[in-house]
Amino acid sequence: MERKDAESLFGRARKIKALVVGDLMLDEYLWGKAERISPEAPVQVVDVTREEMRPGGAGNVINNLAALGCQVTSCSVIGDDEQGMLLRNLFTDKGVDTSGMFGDPLRTTSKKTRLLAANQQIVRIDRETREPISPASEAALIGFINDRAREFQVVLVSDYLKGVLTPALLAAITSCARRHGIPVVVDPKGSDYGRYRGATLLTPNRREAELAADIPISDEADLQRAASELLAQTGAEGLLITRSEQGMSLFLRDGEHVHIPTVAREVYDVTGAGDTVLAVLGLALSCGIAFAEAARLSNVAAGIAVCKVGTSTVTPAEIIDEIGRGHLDSNAKIKNQDVLVGIIATEQDKGKRVVFTNGCFDLLHAGHVRYLQKARTFGDLLVLGLNSDASVRRLKGEKRPLIGEAERAHILAALDCVDYVVIFDEDTPLRLIEALKPFVLVKGGDYAPEGVVGRELVESYGGRLELVEFVDGKSTTNIIEKILERYS
Repeated sequence: MERKDAESLFGRARKIKALVVGDLMLDEYLWGKAERISPEAPVQVVDVTREEMRPGGAGNVINNLAALGCQVTSCSVIGDDEQGMLLRNLFTDKGVDTSGMFGDPLRTTSKKTRLLAANQQIVRIDRETREPISPASEAALIGFINDRAREFQVVLVSDYLKGVLTPALLAAITSCARRHGIPVVVDPKGSDYGRYRGATLLTPNRREAELAADIPISDEADLQRAASELLAQTGAEGLLITRSEQGMSLFLRDGEHVHIPTVAREVYDVTGAGDTVLAVLGLALSCGIAFAEAARLSNVAAGIAVCKVGTSTVTPAEIIDEIGRGHLDSNAKIKNQDVLVGIIATEQDKGKRVVFTNGCFDLLHAGHVRYLQKARTFGDLLVLGLNSDASVRRLKGEKRPLIGEAERAHILAALDCVDYVVIFDEDTPLRLIEALKPFVLVKGGDYAPEGVVGRELVESYGGRLELVEFVDGKSTTNIIEKILERYS
């Protein structure tokens, strides 16, 4: 996924409603210094300097979705206790809908206390209930899901085997989601994956996959056999096995297999990385992103998450910046139309004068560069509308373009005179001009003013057309002819 596509995805996140069903926990972090040994026993003494409470388990999935910009509803059973109330308040502060969180006075809200010194975890203390939820609580969750399911674009199931996700509840989730055409993404646990039958995608780690398939994984052949077994058990469309330093492997029901290598990083804490993967996959699939592309995006997010201590969230800005590292500044200039419209509107509100031009720009040459440099002088920002490959073929024939749209976009974005590049698929840029409302429209001097698409629109709100002469003898056609003459 390119930076511009990630920006568009996260722009759409605000419209996504996600339901998270699973085991909620409260993660307590006690940070301190360990500089002495207790005189009472041979153990470290930790002087606590900071305390922090974070949602854990399914709560970390919720936190990640909220950080990505989604509208999130939590569905679970917690205790009627102080920890449960604190969890509700933490979610409410982030705008999470907690109407699907039911209290049970006979249960204890799961709480994990971690003691850390020098960013290293020294000990963890667990206080929780692991028994299955009561029939009454189970019925309440099933009723809530049946009543509200049609509101959501994705359901995420986060199973920590703490008793919330009973077989009946899991069956109700997949059945209801199937009726409404909603993808269900599951972070599974245990040895019986048949209980997740009907889910869209499962995300076990390697050890979990070994346990559930009853196949030790020591090489690629073992991995393939384990994946086939788990797909057969669950009937899922896909299985994403996370493999720590070996990356991720995606197996689809149709036999496709995609391996995604990890990015080398200094790992501080893998706690919650699986929750980040689940959240990003859910968002991507709810927006119609293909499995392989969604998995690659979640791999980027997981790489960021493991650089943080504890159950942490990953933001769209962090993911977009990581994706953009490959092309540095040029990548940051390439935008999809939906994202660019907002950027340009903000700049126009600041009084910036926006210049627009468009073209195929196949085989960039000095004539193109001088044309664009001149266009930039007419305002404060130059937006270049670039014809897509399909558009170029319709305009110039099946043998063009010689350079694909992604490469052309990066070459043009590397020019200082170009502020933004946006690819459009139509034969003319009229829809793009209507959306951006530039003040200056620039075309080549070989055009007559009345033949310039968008001129009347720009002039209707006070803008103007500028025609710029091309450099004689400099054209893509001339370059092609010269190559054929010399090398044929």
